[in-house]
Amino acid sequence: MIMTLLLALLLPAATAIAAPQAVKAQYEVSLNGAPVGVMQDVFEIRDGRYNIVSETHAIGVLALVQRRPARVTSSGEVNRTGLRPQTFEATRGNSDARRVRADFDWTAHKLTLNHDGRSETAALPPGAQDRLSVMYQFLFLNAYQVRDLKFAMTNGRKIDQYHYATGPDTALDTPMGRLAVIHLVKQRAPGDTATEIWLAHEHAMLPVKMRIIEDDGSRYEQVIVKIEMPTAVQP
Repeated sequence: MIMTLLLALLLPAATAIAAPQAVKAQYEVSLNGAPVGVMQDVFEIRDGRYNIVSETHAIGVLALVQRRPARVTSSGEVNRTGLRPQTFEATRGNSDARRVRADFDWTAHKLTLNHDGRSETAALPPGAQDRLSVMYQFLFLNAYQVRDLKFAMTNGRKIDQYHYATGPDTALDTPMGRLAVIHLVKQRAPGDTATEIWLAHEHAMLPVKMRIIEDDGSRYEQVIVKIEMPTAVQP
């Protein structure tokens, strides 16, 4: 539903960030200002590997036509620069015709995309992320590294290059209270989808708000409601 969000990061070689080993986050999802869903994310690192599960449950009238949650998963390895995806999948169930999957072959530098009943391959750029892993890649970056991001990201159907720049630091009102944030804005050509992301300084750079505006003017937003994050330790 939402959460088509962000990025494959070309990260500079830098000292490893002490990223949290586990995160549980809940977001409210809205369309044109009206609540339409609740998103629950679970992220964890164990034995040098990561796993992320994100489920969005429709609410209100939308729940009458979308009874199954949208489920997005990403798994792979963890290294000094962060997350290295191996498998990405998005589906509403095993029989979902819109199901997509991406498999990352880092040895062959090849990305395999499965969607709409067909399979195709594409070149796999260094540092590439999927649209879920990239949200948690921010946990491995510092405030300086997010100032000007250029990356590749796949949604399971294609892989594109992205460029995000930052505006002045600001504060954001959320159901969790007022948070100090870094505001990222997608640099785009006319006709591209507009995307903005807000990262919370006091929550390890976790995205606490995202806004996507489609070509037809539809405005999707997800805003943090709750975060559970143990004290950060070195991965």
